[in-house]
Amino acid sequence: MEPGLDTKQRDIPGAATLSVDNIGGIDETEVTFHRGVTVLSGRNATNRTSLLQAIMAALGSKQASLKADADEGNAVLEFGDETYRRTLERRGGTIVTDGDPYLDDPELADLFAFLLETNEARQAVARGDDLRELIMRPVDTDAIKAEIEQYEQQKRELDERLSELDDLENRLPDLEAKRTRLADEIESLQEDLEAAREELEETNVDVEQRREEESELEEKLSELRDTRSELETVRDRIETERESIEALEDERDEVEDRLESLSSGDETEVSRLEAEIDTLQTEKAELSDEISQLQSTIQFNEQLLDEQESVLPDAATEDDDGPVTDQLLADSESVTCWTCGSSVPRDQIETTIEQLRSVRQERIEERSEISSELDERRETLSEINENKTEYRQTQRRLDSIDDELDRRQGRLDDLVDDREALTEEIDDLETTIDDLETDDYSGVLDQHKEVNQLEFELERKEREREEIDDEIDEIEQRLDDRGNLQERREDITDELTDLRTRIDQIEADAVEGFNEHMENLLEALGYDNLDRIWIDRTRREVREGRRKVERSSFDLKIVRSTDDGAAYEDTIGHLSESEREVTGLVFALAGYLVHDVYETVPFMLLDSLEAIDSERIAKVIEYFESYVPYLVVALLDEDAQAVDVEHEVVSDI
Repeated sequence: MEPGLDTKQRDIPGAATLSVDNIGGIDETEVTFHRGVTVLSGRNATNRTSLLQAIMAALGSKQASLKADADEGNAVLEFGDETYRRTLERRGGTIVTDGDPYLDDPELADLFAFLLETNEARQAVARGDDLRELIMRPVDTDAIKAEIEQYEQQKRELDERLSELDDLENRLPDLEAKRTRLADEIESLQEDLEAAREELEETNVDVEQRREEESELEEKLSELRDTRSELETVRDRIETERESIEALEDERDEVEDRLESLSSGDETEVSRLEAEIDTLQTEKAELSDEISQLQSTIQFNEQLLDEQESVLPDAATEDDDGPVTDQLLADSESVTCWTCGSSVPRDQIETTIEQLRSVRQERIEERSEISSELDERRETLSEINENKTEYRQTQRRLDSIDDELDRRQGRLDDLVDDREALTEEIDDLETTIDDLETDDYSGVLDQHKEVNQLEFELERKEREREEIDDEIDEIEQRLDDRGNLQERREDITDELTDLRTRIDQIEADAVEGFNEHMENLLEALGYDNLDRIWIDRTRREVREGRRKVERSSFDLKIVRSTDDGAAYEDTIGHLSESEREVTGLVFALAGYLVHDVYETVPFMLLDSLEAIDSERIAKVIEYFESYVPYLVVALLDEDAQAVDVEHEVVSDI
C-alpha cells in the first residue's frame, strides 16, 4: 500500500491519459502518465509549463490560461472508466471555466500541489509575506464556531439545572434540622399524651351516671379536635403559599431585572448584519475569483515572455534579412500581444506584470480584511441571537412566574376563607362544650380536652414530619443525578476549551509541522549556506472593527553560518534570488506534507527548479515519489539525466 494515499487514489488505474487543446501554448496534444514519476524533459518554450497547466485545469484549478489565438480550450483527464473535463472559454475579455473537474475545491492543490514558478506559496515566501493567512486558508473554522455555540447552549442549560440542585442541597440542612426537631417534639408529645391518658383512666368518675352527657361531650370534643386539625392544616397551607408567593415575587424581581438587561433583538440590526455578511461573502468570493484570474493572467504573460525569449535563431545565414544582433534585439525588445496580436514592447509587458502582481497582492490583503470583517459580523450576529434566545427564555419564565403567582394567590384567598370559617366553627364548638361542663365533671372534661389537644398536636407533627421526609427523599433522589450532570458539564467544558483553543492548536501544530518538514527537507538537500529555516509564531494586537484583538503572525526566520562557522539569524530580504526561490520551494513542499495534500490530489506538479542543482532536484523527486500516484516534473535535459528513481520521460508535447 502506498503511504498517504486514500482509498480513492489507491483505486486510480495505473495510467492516466490527458487530452489537451488550446491550453497555454499547446494547440493539441495527448499524453499518457503512468503511476510514479514522469519527467517533462526539454528546453524552455517547449510547452512543458502549458502541459502542467492543462493537468491543473482538468483537476479543477482556475490557474490555467487559454491559448492567445483561441476562443475555447479543453483539458480532459481519463482514469480508467472515469473522465474529468474542464473547458476554458473567452467571454467579454475574461476566461470562463466550465465542466466536471476532479476536485470540487482546488484551493489546497493550488497552494501546495501545483508548484509552478508562480505558485502562491513560493511567491509569498520570496516576497517575505506574513504566512499565517496562507497556511491557515485550507482550515475551515466555521464548523468549529458552530460547535462552540451548541456546546455553550448545553452548558447554560446544565448550569441552570445544577444551580437548582445547589439550591435544593442548601435546603437539606434546614429540613434535616427541622425533622430532628419534630422528632423530639413528637417524642415529647407521645410521652405527654400517654401520661394524660393514664391520668384520665385513674380519675374516679361515675361513668354510668354521666354516660349520656359524656357521650355528647365526647362527640363535640372529637369534632373540635378534627376541626382544629383541619384549621392547623389550613394554616400550614396558608404559610406555605405565602412563602411560595414571597419566593416567586423575589424571583420575579430578579427575572425582571435580568429582562431589562437583555434585548429582544433589533430585527433591523439583524437584517442589516445578515445583509452585510451576504455582501462580504459575495465580495470575498469575487475577490477570490479575481485573484485567481489575475494569477492566471500573470502566469500566462510570464510564460509568453519566456517562450518568445527562447525562440531565437541558432545562427545567421546568408538569406537572413539582417545581422544576428538585429534579430536578437528585435526578439528581445518586442512581444506579440496575446489579446490583440499586435507587437508590444517587452518592458511594457514586464511593467504590466509587476502592476498585476501588485494588484493581486492588494486583492489578497483586501480578502484578508474582508475575512476579518466577516468574523466580526458573524460574532456580533451570534451575540445578538444568543441575547434574543436568552430574552425569550427569560420572558417565558416571567410569564410562567406571573401565572404561578395568580394561581397561588387564588389558592391563598380560598384558604383564608376556609380559615375564617373553621375559626368560627371552633368558637361554636367550644361554646357548646362549655355549656356541657358541670362543676362535678369539669375535671374530667379538662382531661378529655387535654388528651384531645395532645392527640391533635401529635397528628399534626407526624404529618409535618412525613411531608419533610418526602421532601428530603425527593431532593436526595434529584441530587443523586448531580454527579452525572457535573460529569457532563465537565465534558462540555473540556470540549469548549478544546474547541476554543483548537484554532490556536491547529496553528501551533501547523507551524510545528512546517518547521519539522522544512528541517528534514533542508537536511536531505544538504544546503551549507542555509542552516535552518523555520516559522516563528507570535501574537500581535491588531484592530478589528471597533476593538483590538490578538492575532497570530507567522514570520519566516533563517539561520545562516559565516565562513568561520558562526551562526546568525537572517531574513528573506538578505537572501540571493536563488536562495529565496529555494526557500519558497522548501516551504511549499512542507505545506504539501503538513496538509496531507496527497490524500486528495492525485498529481503533484513541479516546475521552475533551475535554482536547484541537478543532484538536489533528484533528491526532491526521490523524497516525494512515494507520496503521490503521479509526480510530474518539468526539467531541463541536463537536470533530467540526474534523476535516479524509475521514471517515464515525455519530451515531445
